[in-house]
Amino acid sequence: MSLPMILGLGQTALELSLFNALTVLALFLSYSMLNVCDLSTDGCFTLGAAVGAVVAIAGHPWLSIPAAMGAGMLSGIVTATLQTRMGVNSLLAGIIVNTGLYSVNIWIMGGSSLLNMNKTSTVFSMLKEALKDTALGAQYSLIIGLIAVTAVIVFLSLFLRTRLGLAIRATGDNPDMVRSSSINPVFTTTVGLCISNSFTALSGCLLAQSQKSVDVNIGSGMVTVALASLLIGGVFMGRRSIPLRAVGAVIGAFVFRLVYTVALRFNLPAFMLKLISSVIVVIAISGPYLKGRLPLIRRQLAAKFGKAGTER
Repeated sequence: MSLPMILGLGQTALELSLFNALTVLALFLSYSMLNVCDLSTDGCFTLGAAVGAVVAIAGHPWLSIPAAMGAGMLSGIVTATLQTRMGVNSLLAGIIVNTGLYSVNIWIMGGSSLLNMNKTSTVFSMLKEALKDTALGAQYSLIIGLIAVTAVIVFLSLFLRTRLGLAIRATGDNPDMVRSSSINPVFTTTVGLCISNSFTALSGCLLAQSQKSVDVNIGSGMVTVALASLLIGGVFMGRRSIPLRAVGAVIGAFVFRLVYTVALRFNLPAFMLKLISSVIVVIAISGPYLKGRLPLIRRQLAAKFGKAGTER
């Protein structure tokens, strides 16, 4: 494999990982901070893509971004309402919303399962036109991804230090203590899920516009990808400050996407990619546990083989 080919694969993986990193950062807020495993991620990702595409096709490419994020917030409100006001388990609430969003997304897309944006002006095509005579003309996708990810990291770093942000973190750590401190966990959970789902919808919106198409299954498996990326990022940064952990989540997204890109480059069948995702998740989850068990395993093996040698 030549150096230009390697660099090309790296850039492709980096661009896609930046768009996916927004979903990883959303899961960082909901899963790591709020301690809610939101399984509506797949549907919310597609929701953002569908709303963003429809608004862009209508001739408002810049408006597509806040529109998609607003739709994601509505999805977060529904998920939070189910689990905080209607007594639905958080996992089940996410599954219910994800299932319902499948029909909602097709309705938004005008009853079609596919939208084509080849002739539609998007934020990517507009930036490409603006940079066409500059040295950065070919890096427009990378620039948009970097701006979006940087903005989200800065927002999370500042927001989670505010009084409301600290209340959200406390709700994830101990909701009973939060309730006894006169903080409404219903409100903090709703706000946390609204913000995280807006990031997920933004991720879907940008990915769809970069690919110039939306399929109703574009968000399939995103929760697995985001979870794996988040856990991989935790291996790099561990229990450090919020900004570093957020950066670690982005690094995890890049590592995961790089594995995907290499697998595709070696002509691995597309149907095997889901299995790769599952394997990466298992490794990311069990890795720290097995690492902690490694000294004990070594002692057990040493004792076993030492005893066998003595018997001989």
